[in-house]
Amino acid sequence: MDKIKNILMVGVGGQGIITASDILSEAALLDGHDVKKSEIHGMSQRGGSVFAHIRYGKKVYSPTIKTGEADVLLSLELIETVRWLSYANEKTKVILSETKIQPQTVKEYPESVIDSLKKKFKDFYLVNPIEINKQNGSHKVLNTTLLGVLSNLLEISDKSWEKAMENLVPKGTYESNLSAFSLGKKLFS
Repeated sequence: MDKIKNILMVGVGGQGIITASDILSEAALLDGHDVKKSEIHGMSQRGGSVFAHIRYGKKVYSPTIKTGEADVLLSLELIETVRWLSYANEKTKVILSETKIQPQTVKEYPESVIDSLKKKFKDFYLVNPIEINKQNGSHKVLNTTLLGVLSNLLEISDKSWEKAMENLVPKGTYESNLSAFSLGKKLFS
């Protein structure tokens, strides 16, 4: 694979963006790619913005994605999606959880975010967290469910995804994460 893949993951503190980005990075490494990653999570303990840039391919020289060059934007929170749209272009694939977390600085949560995004992006994968939580039995693995959706868009083997999860998820949660990943993989396949 000569083209570098650029994946931007965004959300707020406590949603599992860093773990999800670690799993993607390790899965790509296990598949033999060169991988670079950059993450910011300074205020994550207080519900602040968290993001991770993941780039992989034959040879990657920089960990950060240039504006307008994300191949995939994966978001665990609606407003965070809007915050990072400058990294997307009309061909960017958007994976989005409908999760709404009211920012402290915003009085009224904006309506019609989903409708606007659906009009802007051709490849749009909307995940309803309430339905997913019912099927998973836990909201703690929503990030892994979205990784399952992501796995349909990337050329990384299932074996590498599974090994990366085995290596990186908290002890005792591998089976629930694997189940959540499989659920996400089936959602849009």
